[in-house]
Amino acid sequence: MYKKKKILALIPARGGSKGIKNKNIISVLGKPLIAYTIEAAKNSQYIDYVYVSTDSPKIAKTALSYGASVPFMRDKSLATDTSKTIEAVMFSIQKLQELDMIFDYVIILQPTSPLRTGNEIDEAIESLLNSNYSSLVSVSKVEENPVLIRSMDENHCLIPILKESSTVRRQDFKDYFKVNGAIYINKIEELTLDTSLNDNLYAYIMPKDSSFDIDTPEDLQKLKKFLKKTKGME
Repeated sequence: MYKKKKILALIPARGGSKGIKNKNIISVLGKPLIAYTIEAAKNSQYIDYVYVSTDSPKIAKTALSYGASVPFMRDKSLATDTSKTIEAVMFSIQKLQELDMIFDYVIILQPTSPLRTGNEIDEAIESLLNSNYSSLVSVSKVEENPVLIRSMDENHCLIPILKESSTVRRQDFKDYFKVNGAIYINKIEELTLDTSLNDNLYAYIMPKDSSFDIDTPEDLQKLKKFLKKTKGME
């Protein structure tokens, strides 16, 4: 709880995954991937309830073993390749409300972003609830400035994606940021099925080292290499 507002941590973790089989519970240095996110949520001083939304009994069992709650399973229709996260979020909030579990804010923590910390979660919560906004998304600075990025038409001609001039010195380029998938916070009473979490308005800036997003086997190998290095295992 922060400023008398009850906060739900929702960790979406469906069983199916195309890029990496059993991605959410795959072992990363002897610990399931999802465990990193559960532990970060439980290290938060403001989160009141850590809930894992899953359709998979294996994921549910793993989540429970690391101290998360799974009071009900996600409907299979909300765990397909085309399902939207917001659909699972709305389903979960409704089911929790039916159990008389009422929250003011939901913080969505994807298990594919394992390196965000409990302290970063708390900083994001403080930042949003001390602002005049009702939604937040974590971002990280992009290394490749989009002023130099082009698309290409059918005639092989380059098209700038930005309208601003690229003739300025590199040191004078604006900073640009991308949604890194680690933290989303929304005021529950304002959520609808049309809510786009990636379009949350208020930004929480995270460093590159906390912004790993695991989607491919290559991403997983980079994560393992980074963790081994930081733990002095290389």
